[in-house]
Amino acid sequence: MNIHILEMPLDFGASRHGSDMGPSAIRLAGIKERLEGLGHKIEKYFSPIQINPQEYEAIGNPKAKYLNPIVKANVQLAEEVERAASSGDFPLILGGDHSIALGSLAGLAAAYRKTNTTFGVLYVDAHGDFNTDETSPSGNIHGECMSASCGYGLPDLTNLYFAGRKVDPKNVCYVGLRDLDAGEKKLMREAGVTAFTMTDIDRLGFNEIVRKVLAFFKERVEAVHVSFDMDCLDPMYAPGTGYHLPAGMTNREALLLMEEMCDLGLVKSAEVVEVNPVLDVRNQTASFAVDLIAHLLGDKIF
Repeated sequence: MNIHILEMPLDFGASRHGSDMGPSAIRLAGIKERLEGLGHKIEKYFSPIQINPQEYEAIGNPKAKYLNPIVKANVQLAEEVERAASSGDFPLILGGDHSIALGSLAGLAAAYRKTNTTFGVLYVDAHGDFNTDETSPSGNIHGECMSASCGYGLPDLTNLYFAGRKVDPKNVCYVGLRDLDAGEKKLMREAGVTAFTMTDIDRLGFNEIVRKVLAFFKERVEAVHVSFDMDCLDPMYAPGTGYHLPAGMTNREALLLMEEMCDLGLVKSAEVVEVNPVLDVRNQTASFAVDLIAHLLGDKIF
């Protein structure tokens, strides 16, 4: 397929600096060469954003920090994602913190509504990112991106790129949750998202969770966007992320999930976020991000 690799060196949405260097770390880990080796064509490879460094910007609303530059950057991303998706190409977005999901989903929604295509989101993350300005304990927008994309929160975020929600929460499926705030947990239940936590994985086994995920999307949508936060993994497999939470997914589980999603045949776009080279060990987190993307796009052991 034709792939547009869009680098989003944005870390305004998180408390800890460093994920803005994630896209370059993934590039240095050989993402372009790996995908070309699978027979894909890299149609475009660039960064669509033009913003000032974070130190030059005002925090603004303490419940939605750096709102203005985050909105500006995500509108620029949405334009490129819409362009790629509308042409039938595969947008691959490299973060950056998870606030870039605002632009990814806005661009996809804009493209898919032209053809009345129903799409869903596989959100692989330790966190729900379903806070709003009223529930967020930190005010970091990377923790408000999915709620806003589903139509909850500040109008600046819910109406980013175009007015209205970008994805139906009933078409959102989480895998790997293990750290939720009380307010976002309540809102996620009210919104009707489907969530598979690490407890569910331990109780049912990962194969059964994957089977449920595949059935979820087969029954509901025509296209899937995979949004993968590297902090869903246990820190022993991904030390280079901003939030080290024990008892996460293994590297083998994550690779299996990506291979099964590839075989599903519905994945039309993806993003990988929260690679932080400042905290990494010999670039192993970025290298594993390349492995994950490759397996999502057709690589197999045998």
